[in-house]
Amino acid sequence: MQEKFFVEIKDFEFKPELLNTIREVNFVKGCWPLVYFIHDEDEKTAYVGETTDALARMTAHLRNSKKKVLKRVKLIMSDRFNKSATLDIESNLIRYIAGDGKYTLLNGNIGLANHTYYQQKELYLEIFKTVWDELRKEGIVLSTLNKIDNSDLFKYSPYKTLTSDQRIGLLAIIKALLSDSTHTVMVNGGAGTGKSILAIYLFKLLYSDPDELNFSEFQEDEFEFVRLVQSLQAKFPKPKVGLVIPMSGFRSTLKKVFTNVHGLHSSMVIGPAEVAKEKFDILIVDESHRLRRRVNLGAYFGAFDKVNIKLGFERENGTELDWVLKQSAKQILFYDQNQTIKPSDILSSDFTSLSTKGSTYNTSLISQLRSLGGNDYVQFIDRLLNCHLRESDKKFTSRNYDFFLFDSFEDLVKTIKKRDADVGLSRLAAGYSWSWESQNNPDRTVFDIEIDGIKLRWNATNKDWINSENAISEVGCIHTTQGYDLNYIGVIFGKEISYDSDTNQIVIRPENYRDQNGRVGVKSEDDLKQYILNIYKTMMLRGIKGTYIYACDPKLQAYLKKYIPSPELHIDSENIENDTNVKLTVSPYIKEVVRVPLYDSIGCGELMHANTISDETIEVPAWLIKPGAKYFALRTRGDSMDLLGINDGDIILCQKNYQAASGSNAVVLIGDDATLKQIKFEKDGLVLIPKSSNPDHKIRKLTQNDEEFKVLGVFVCKLENS
Repeated sequence: MQEKFFVEIKDFEFKPELLNTIREVNFVKGCWPLVYFIHDEDEKTAYVGETTDALARMTAHLRNSKKKVLKRVKLIMSDRFNKSATLDIESNLIRYIAGDGKYTLLNGNIGLANHTYYQQKELYLEIFKTVWDELRKEGIVLSTLNKIDNSDLFKYSPYKTLTSDQRIGLLAIIKALLSDSTHTVMVNGGAGTGKSILAIYLFKLLYSDPDELNFSEFQEDEFEFVRLVQSLQAKFPKPKVGLVIPMSGFRSTLKKVFTNVHGLHSSMVIGPAEVAKEKFDILIVDESHRLRRRVNLGAYFGAFDKVNIKLGFERENGTELDWVLKQSAKQILFYDQNQTIKPSDILSSDFTSLSTKGSTYNTSLISQLRSLGGNDYVQFIDRLLNCHLRESDKKFTSRNYDFFLFDSFEDLVKTIKKRDADVGLSRLAAGYSWSWESQNNPDRTVFDIEIDGIKLRWNATNKDWINSENAISEVGCIHTTQGYDLNYIGVIFGKEISYDSDTNQIVIRPENYRDQNGRVGVKSEDDLKQYILNIYKTMMLRGIKGTYIYACDPKLQAYLKKYIPSPELHIDSENIENDTNVKLTVSPYIKEVVRVPLYDSIGCGELMHANTISDETIEVPAWLIKPGAKYFALRTRGDSMDLLGINDGDIILCQKNYQAASGSNAVVLIGDDATLKQIKFEKDGLVLIPKSSNPDHKIRKLTQNDEEFKVLGVFVCKLENS
């Protein structure tokens, strides 16, 4: 335990005698905000909560039929906790315990919320890490936070905090489900807009018991949401719901996720053909653009025809979309026209026709949740692949996102391996310029792809390839990456795609396109081009932290080089297979920054006169600056705030004016001499509180009559370049 964080975890038996035992615990007696974890080690079930009245909350849980059978409770306490902090730590514990996979949580998934509050990142994130480390030491949880971040259980867990965009979409979906005149909901959204998360969240919501849903923290403007959820559960008290996933690999992944969620089980995740087995109240279809029609189905033709006959459709005309519509009273279709990648996918015109019906409600997701490049990156990729950029357009750079074009294929491979060694989930993916020769070679002696003397194989498995043992040494295709998140992706543009400088158009070379099921039945070269562009666009939107590009065709490489920056690489490994010794340096991004004035020799502990004001300015990341607000930077002196990580000589960012200090616990600059202190509001003034390991710094009180009673600014953060 790191003592400076003042965290205490106490363990008790979860039985009626608990109430007498915890009465004398100071944090309980004082009604202090705390977090608790009730669990049963044998049954591997648990519940996470937070409260300011532990006695009342434990009394209620001991009366609950599902929770009273749990055996132990841990109270997590700290004198640094406030209501926002405990809500945040509760939310993080729910999300990470679900991602850890050891326990099945009894929590409902409603009520989780992002709470932005003072020192959230500087202090409380570290407190959460400390709590997690303590739980790991005791064997309560198994995995590190970094490992969970990369796990499918975490990425696709229903225990997510929805964005405002997703919440608006969820409200629209619930209203549509409650409407007797609406049968179909179409949720349009590009790659990375959170369609899968919203689909899973909604599924869990439908199967959560009403008493498991935590509405206590909802604000007044969210009462409508609470009412709608309650109405939804009243309308569908025991619904028959299926989550339809067209791609078998992604379907297998979500089956594993559902196995670890209370109230859900793997059989709820089904393939399109399984909808023929029974009628459903609601079918939720993720990646509905991958539903199929009777074209280029290979070995699936027989099973496809049987379902058509069983459901009364003509063999030649019935589609998987028709099956979904017939077998469910209501359907929710998550759809992206730009992720249609082969002729067997249902035509976009069929979805357009469905969307115009009076019984269909249409809504959209817009915010980019996967790529740290944001919507700017998504829009740039669309313009790049459709040749809508101008010669005068600058190369794309981002403060948050790696986006580089590699001249050396060897460097690309080494860089992906280095990224995988550092953060995991970094993979190579390519278009269909190479046959899958290694498919029928169990000894793995045959290679599929050779570029500049480097030989690689296609993915050895179609199911959950991203997480397979040898994935880092293989190359994935669109079918093994679509629907998944990666930290970094290296996209190889094959020889089936080129560029014509005379027409300023990307062109395709059909003779180099090796996916037979992706070609047969395509009526025009323009259609084939669109499929190929969708494949590359979809792969380029898989990376959370970065996308690296290499183009086999020299003309395409030259075109991409106009708009994609090149990395500066220093790779010290001669052996491409030895990724542990690769040292990688990538040139820094061009940051989005603003400049603010920098003042020197400002007191931080001692009331030093600010008479050596510098004429300097300093760059500050633009995302820290609120529109319309005024900011300045200070070089601090003294040690009165060292417990908050503010040390002598640090540069801090401050926002001007008194109003920014809207509540107690803010850290402010106060008085003509600009001393930095935490404040506490009292009826007739302020209490100035040092946060120091030095006992010489004392608490002081200022009244409104004191000359020093003047707040100059509010501390925002310590700047990285201090």
